[in-house]
Amino acid sequence: MELQIVAHAENGFSDKFGIPRQSREESHIETRIVFEKDFRHPDAIRGIEGFSYLWLIWGFNQVEHSEADTTKLTVRPPRLGGNTRVGVFATRSPYRPNHLGLSSVRLLRVEDGDLIVSGADLLDGTPIYDIKPYLSYSDAHEDAENGFAESTKDYGLSVRFLEDLTEILRQDPRPAYQNDDRIYKLEYKNYLVEFQVVNNEVQIEKITRIG
Repeated sequence: MELQIVAHAENGFSDKFGIPRQSREESHIETRIVFEKDFRHPDAIRGIEGFSYLWLIWGFNQVEHSEADTTKLTVRPPRLGGNTRVGVFATRSPYRPNHLGLSSVRLLRVEDGDLIVSGADLLDGTPIYDIKPYLSYSDAHEDAENGFAESTKDYGLSVRFLEDLTEILRQDPRPAYQNDDRIYKLEYKNYLVEFQVVNNEVQIEKITRIG
C-alpha cells in the first residue's frame, strides 16, 4: 500500500533532541498542520471545528537507516533506562516495522486553511498521512492500564532559570524612552540573551553561549 502525504507539521522543533516524548494535553506549544496542495481545500476539513481533539497518523521521517531494522522484535525504551528490552509492539518507539506514529492533539483553531493544534510530539516537517476526529465515547477508556509506562507518566525535571538574570529582566533593562516589542540583546555571564517585551511580559527568544 502506498501512503499519500496529506499534510506536514510546522513548529520550532528542528532536531529530535528536546522534542516532546508524547503528545500532551496540557502543552502550550502550537503546531501548524499545513495541507498539501491536493488536500488544501475547505471541503476536506468541513465540520472539523466541532471536534476538540484529533488523531494524527504520521511518519518517523528522520529515523536513521542504520537504526531502522524493521525486523527487530524488541526495543529499549529510554524511560526504562535504555537497558531493559520490551516488545516493539508494547512501545511507541520510532524503530518499528512501518515507522508510523499516532498522536492525539488538541484542535485550537482553523487558520487560513491550516489546523493549529497543541500537544503534538512532532518535528518540523513531519509528514502526516491521515487526520481523524477523536471521539470521547469510543477513544477514551477510564479503566485503561498503562503497563510499564505508568511508572514514568508524571516524570519531569524542575526548571530553574538564573535568578539574577530573572531579576535583571524583571526590572526592565530597556531604555526608558523605548516601549515597543522589538527584540533586545543582553550580555550576561557569557550568555547573549535575546528577548522582547509583549504586554509587560518578557519573552526569551534565544540564549547563546558566547564565552
